[in-house]
Amino acid sequence: MKKKVCSVLLVLCMAAGITGCSSKSDSGKTEAKADTKQEEEETEIQVFIAASLNTVMQELAEAYNKEHPEVKITFNADSSGTLLTQIEEGYECDIFFSAAQKQMNQLETDGLVKAGTRANVVNNQVVLISLKDSDKKVAGLEDLQDASSIALAGGSVPVGKYTREAFVKLGLLSGKEDASEYTSAEVSEALGGVEISEQDNVSKVLIAVAEGACEVGTTYYSDTYGYEDRLDILQTVSYELTGNVIYPVCLVDNKEAEDMQMKAAEDFYEFILSDDAKAVFDNYYFDTDVER
Repeated sequence: MKKKVCSVLLVLCMAAGITGCSSKSDSGKTEAKADTKQEEEETEIQVFIAASLNTVMQELAEAYNKEHPEVKITFNADSSGTLLTQIEEGYECDIFFSAAQKQMNQLETDGLVKAGTRANVVNNQVVLISLKDSDKKVAGLEDLQDASSIALAGGSVPVGKYTREAFVKLGLLSGKEDASEYTSAEVSEALGGVEISEQDNVSKVLIAVAEGACEVGTTYYSDTYGYEDRLDILQTVSYELTGNVIYPVCLVDNKEAEDMQMKAAEDFYEFILSDDAKAVFDNYYFDTDVER
């Protein structure tokens, strides 16, 4: 009897020119299914990035989300050494984008890099910076002893390690096999007792100089993007002194990730390696002519 009544109602609706005639309960079920499907498609990925990548990666995430709004990308930006330690301590991470090979090598040794996903993305270059139009006697690394103060990242921070390697090549430091082991106090002593303000990551070095807290500092060329009117680049340090400043990326073996999360991480990882992303990296002063 109920089936016949529904049929009669449908005929009456059609005769009256009304479309979409359905019972309230059926409509509610349809909406519930749609909501459930939307919730299932939404996911969040954790992307650990070197501090010097923060600005460019924000733009890349924005571009990616135009096509994939269902993926929430959460960045953790800090020094590569700090990020490595966090991953080793069990912090949930899907993608690791390091500013140096050393931290990626260690992560691979730990068995936390997904096989076949390690890839070199960009090269960078260490630069010595100062506040624009400020009084300074320093022209390059060779005369840093004339600086009133230096902002320098710690040895565990890639830019700090690269700077120390340059000091070794210049003959300013000697005696240790690993340049990253030189403390800021030892660097200060080697430079005649100049004041050194040790920073946790490259972004803090940049801020210390841009705000006038330190006369000079070593950062990456890419970090000067957007600061052209505030900072002077006193010296672009050659690769002969620092070696290549390669940034590798990988998918991390995240045991806590669900299927949707893993697929989203894989897709965003591929986007980082795409030609579209390459163009964005170029705009931010990164060198994308690297062997993957």
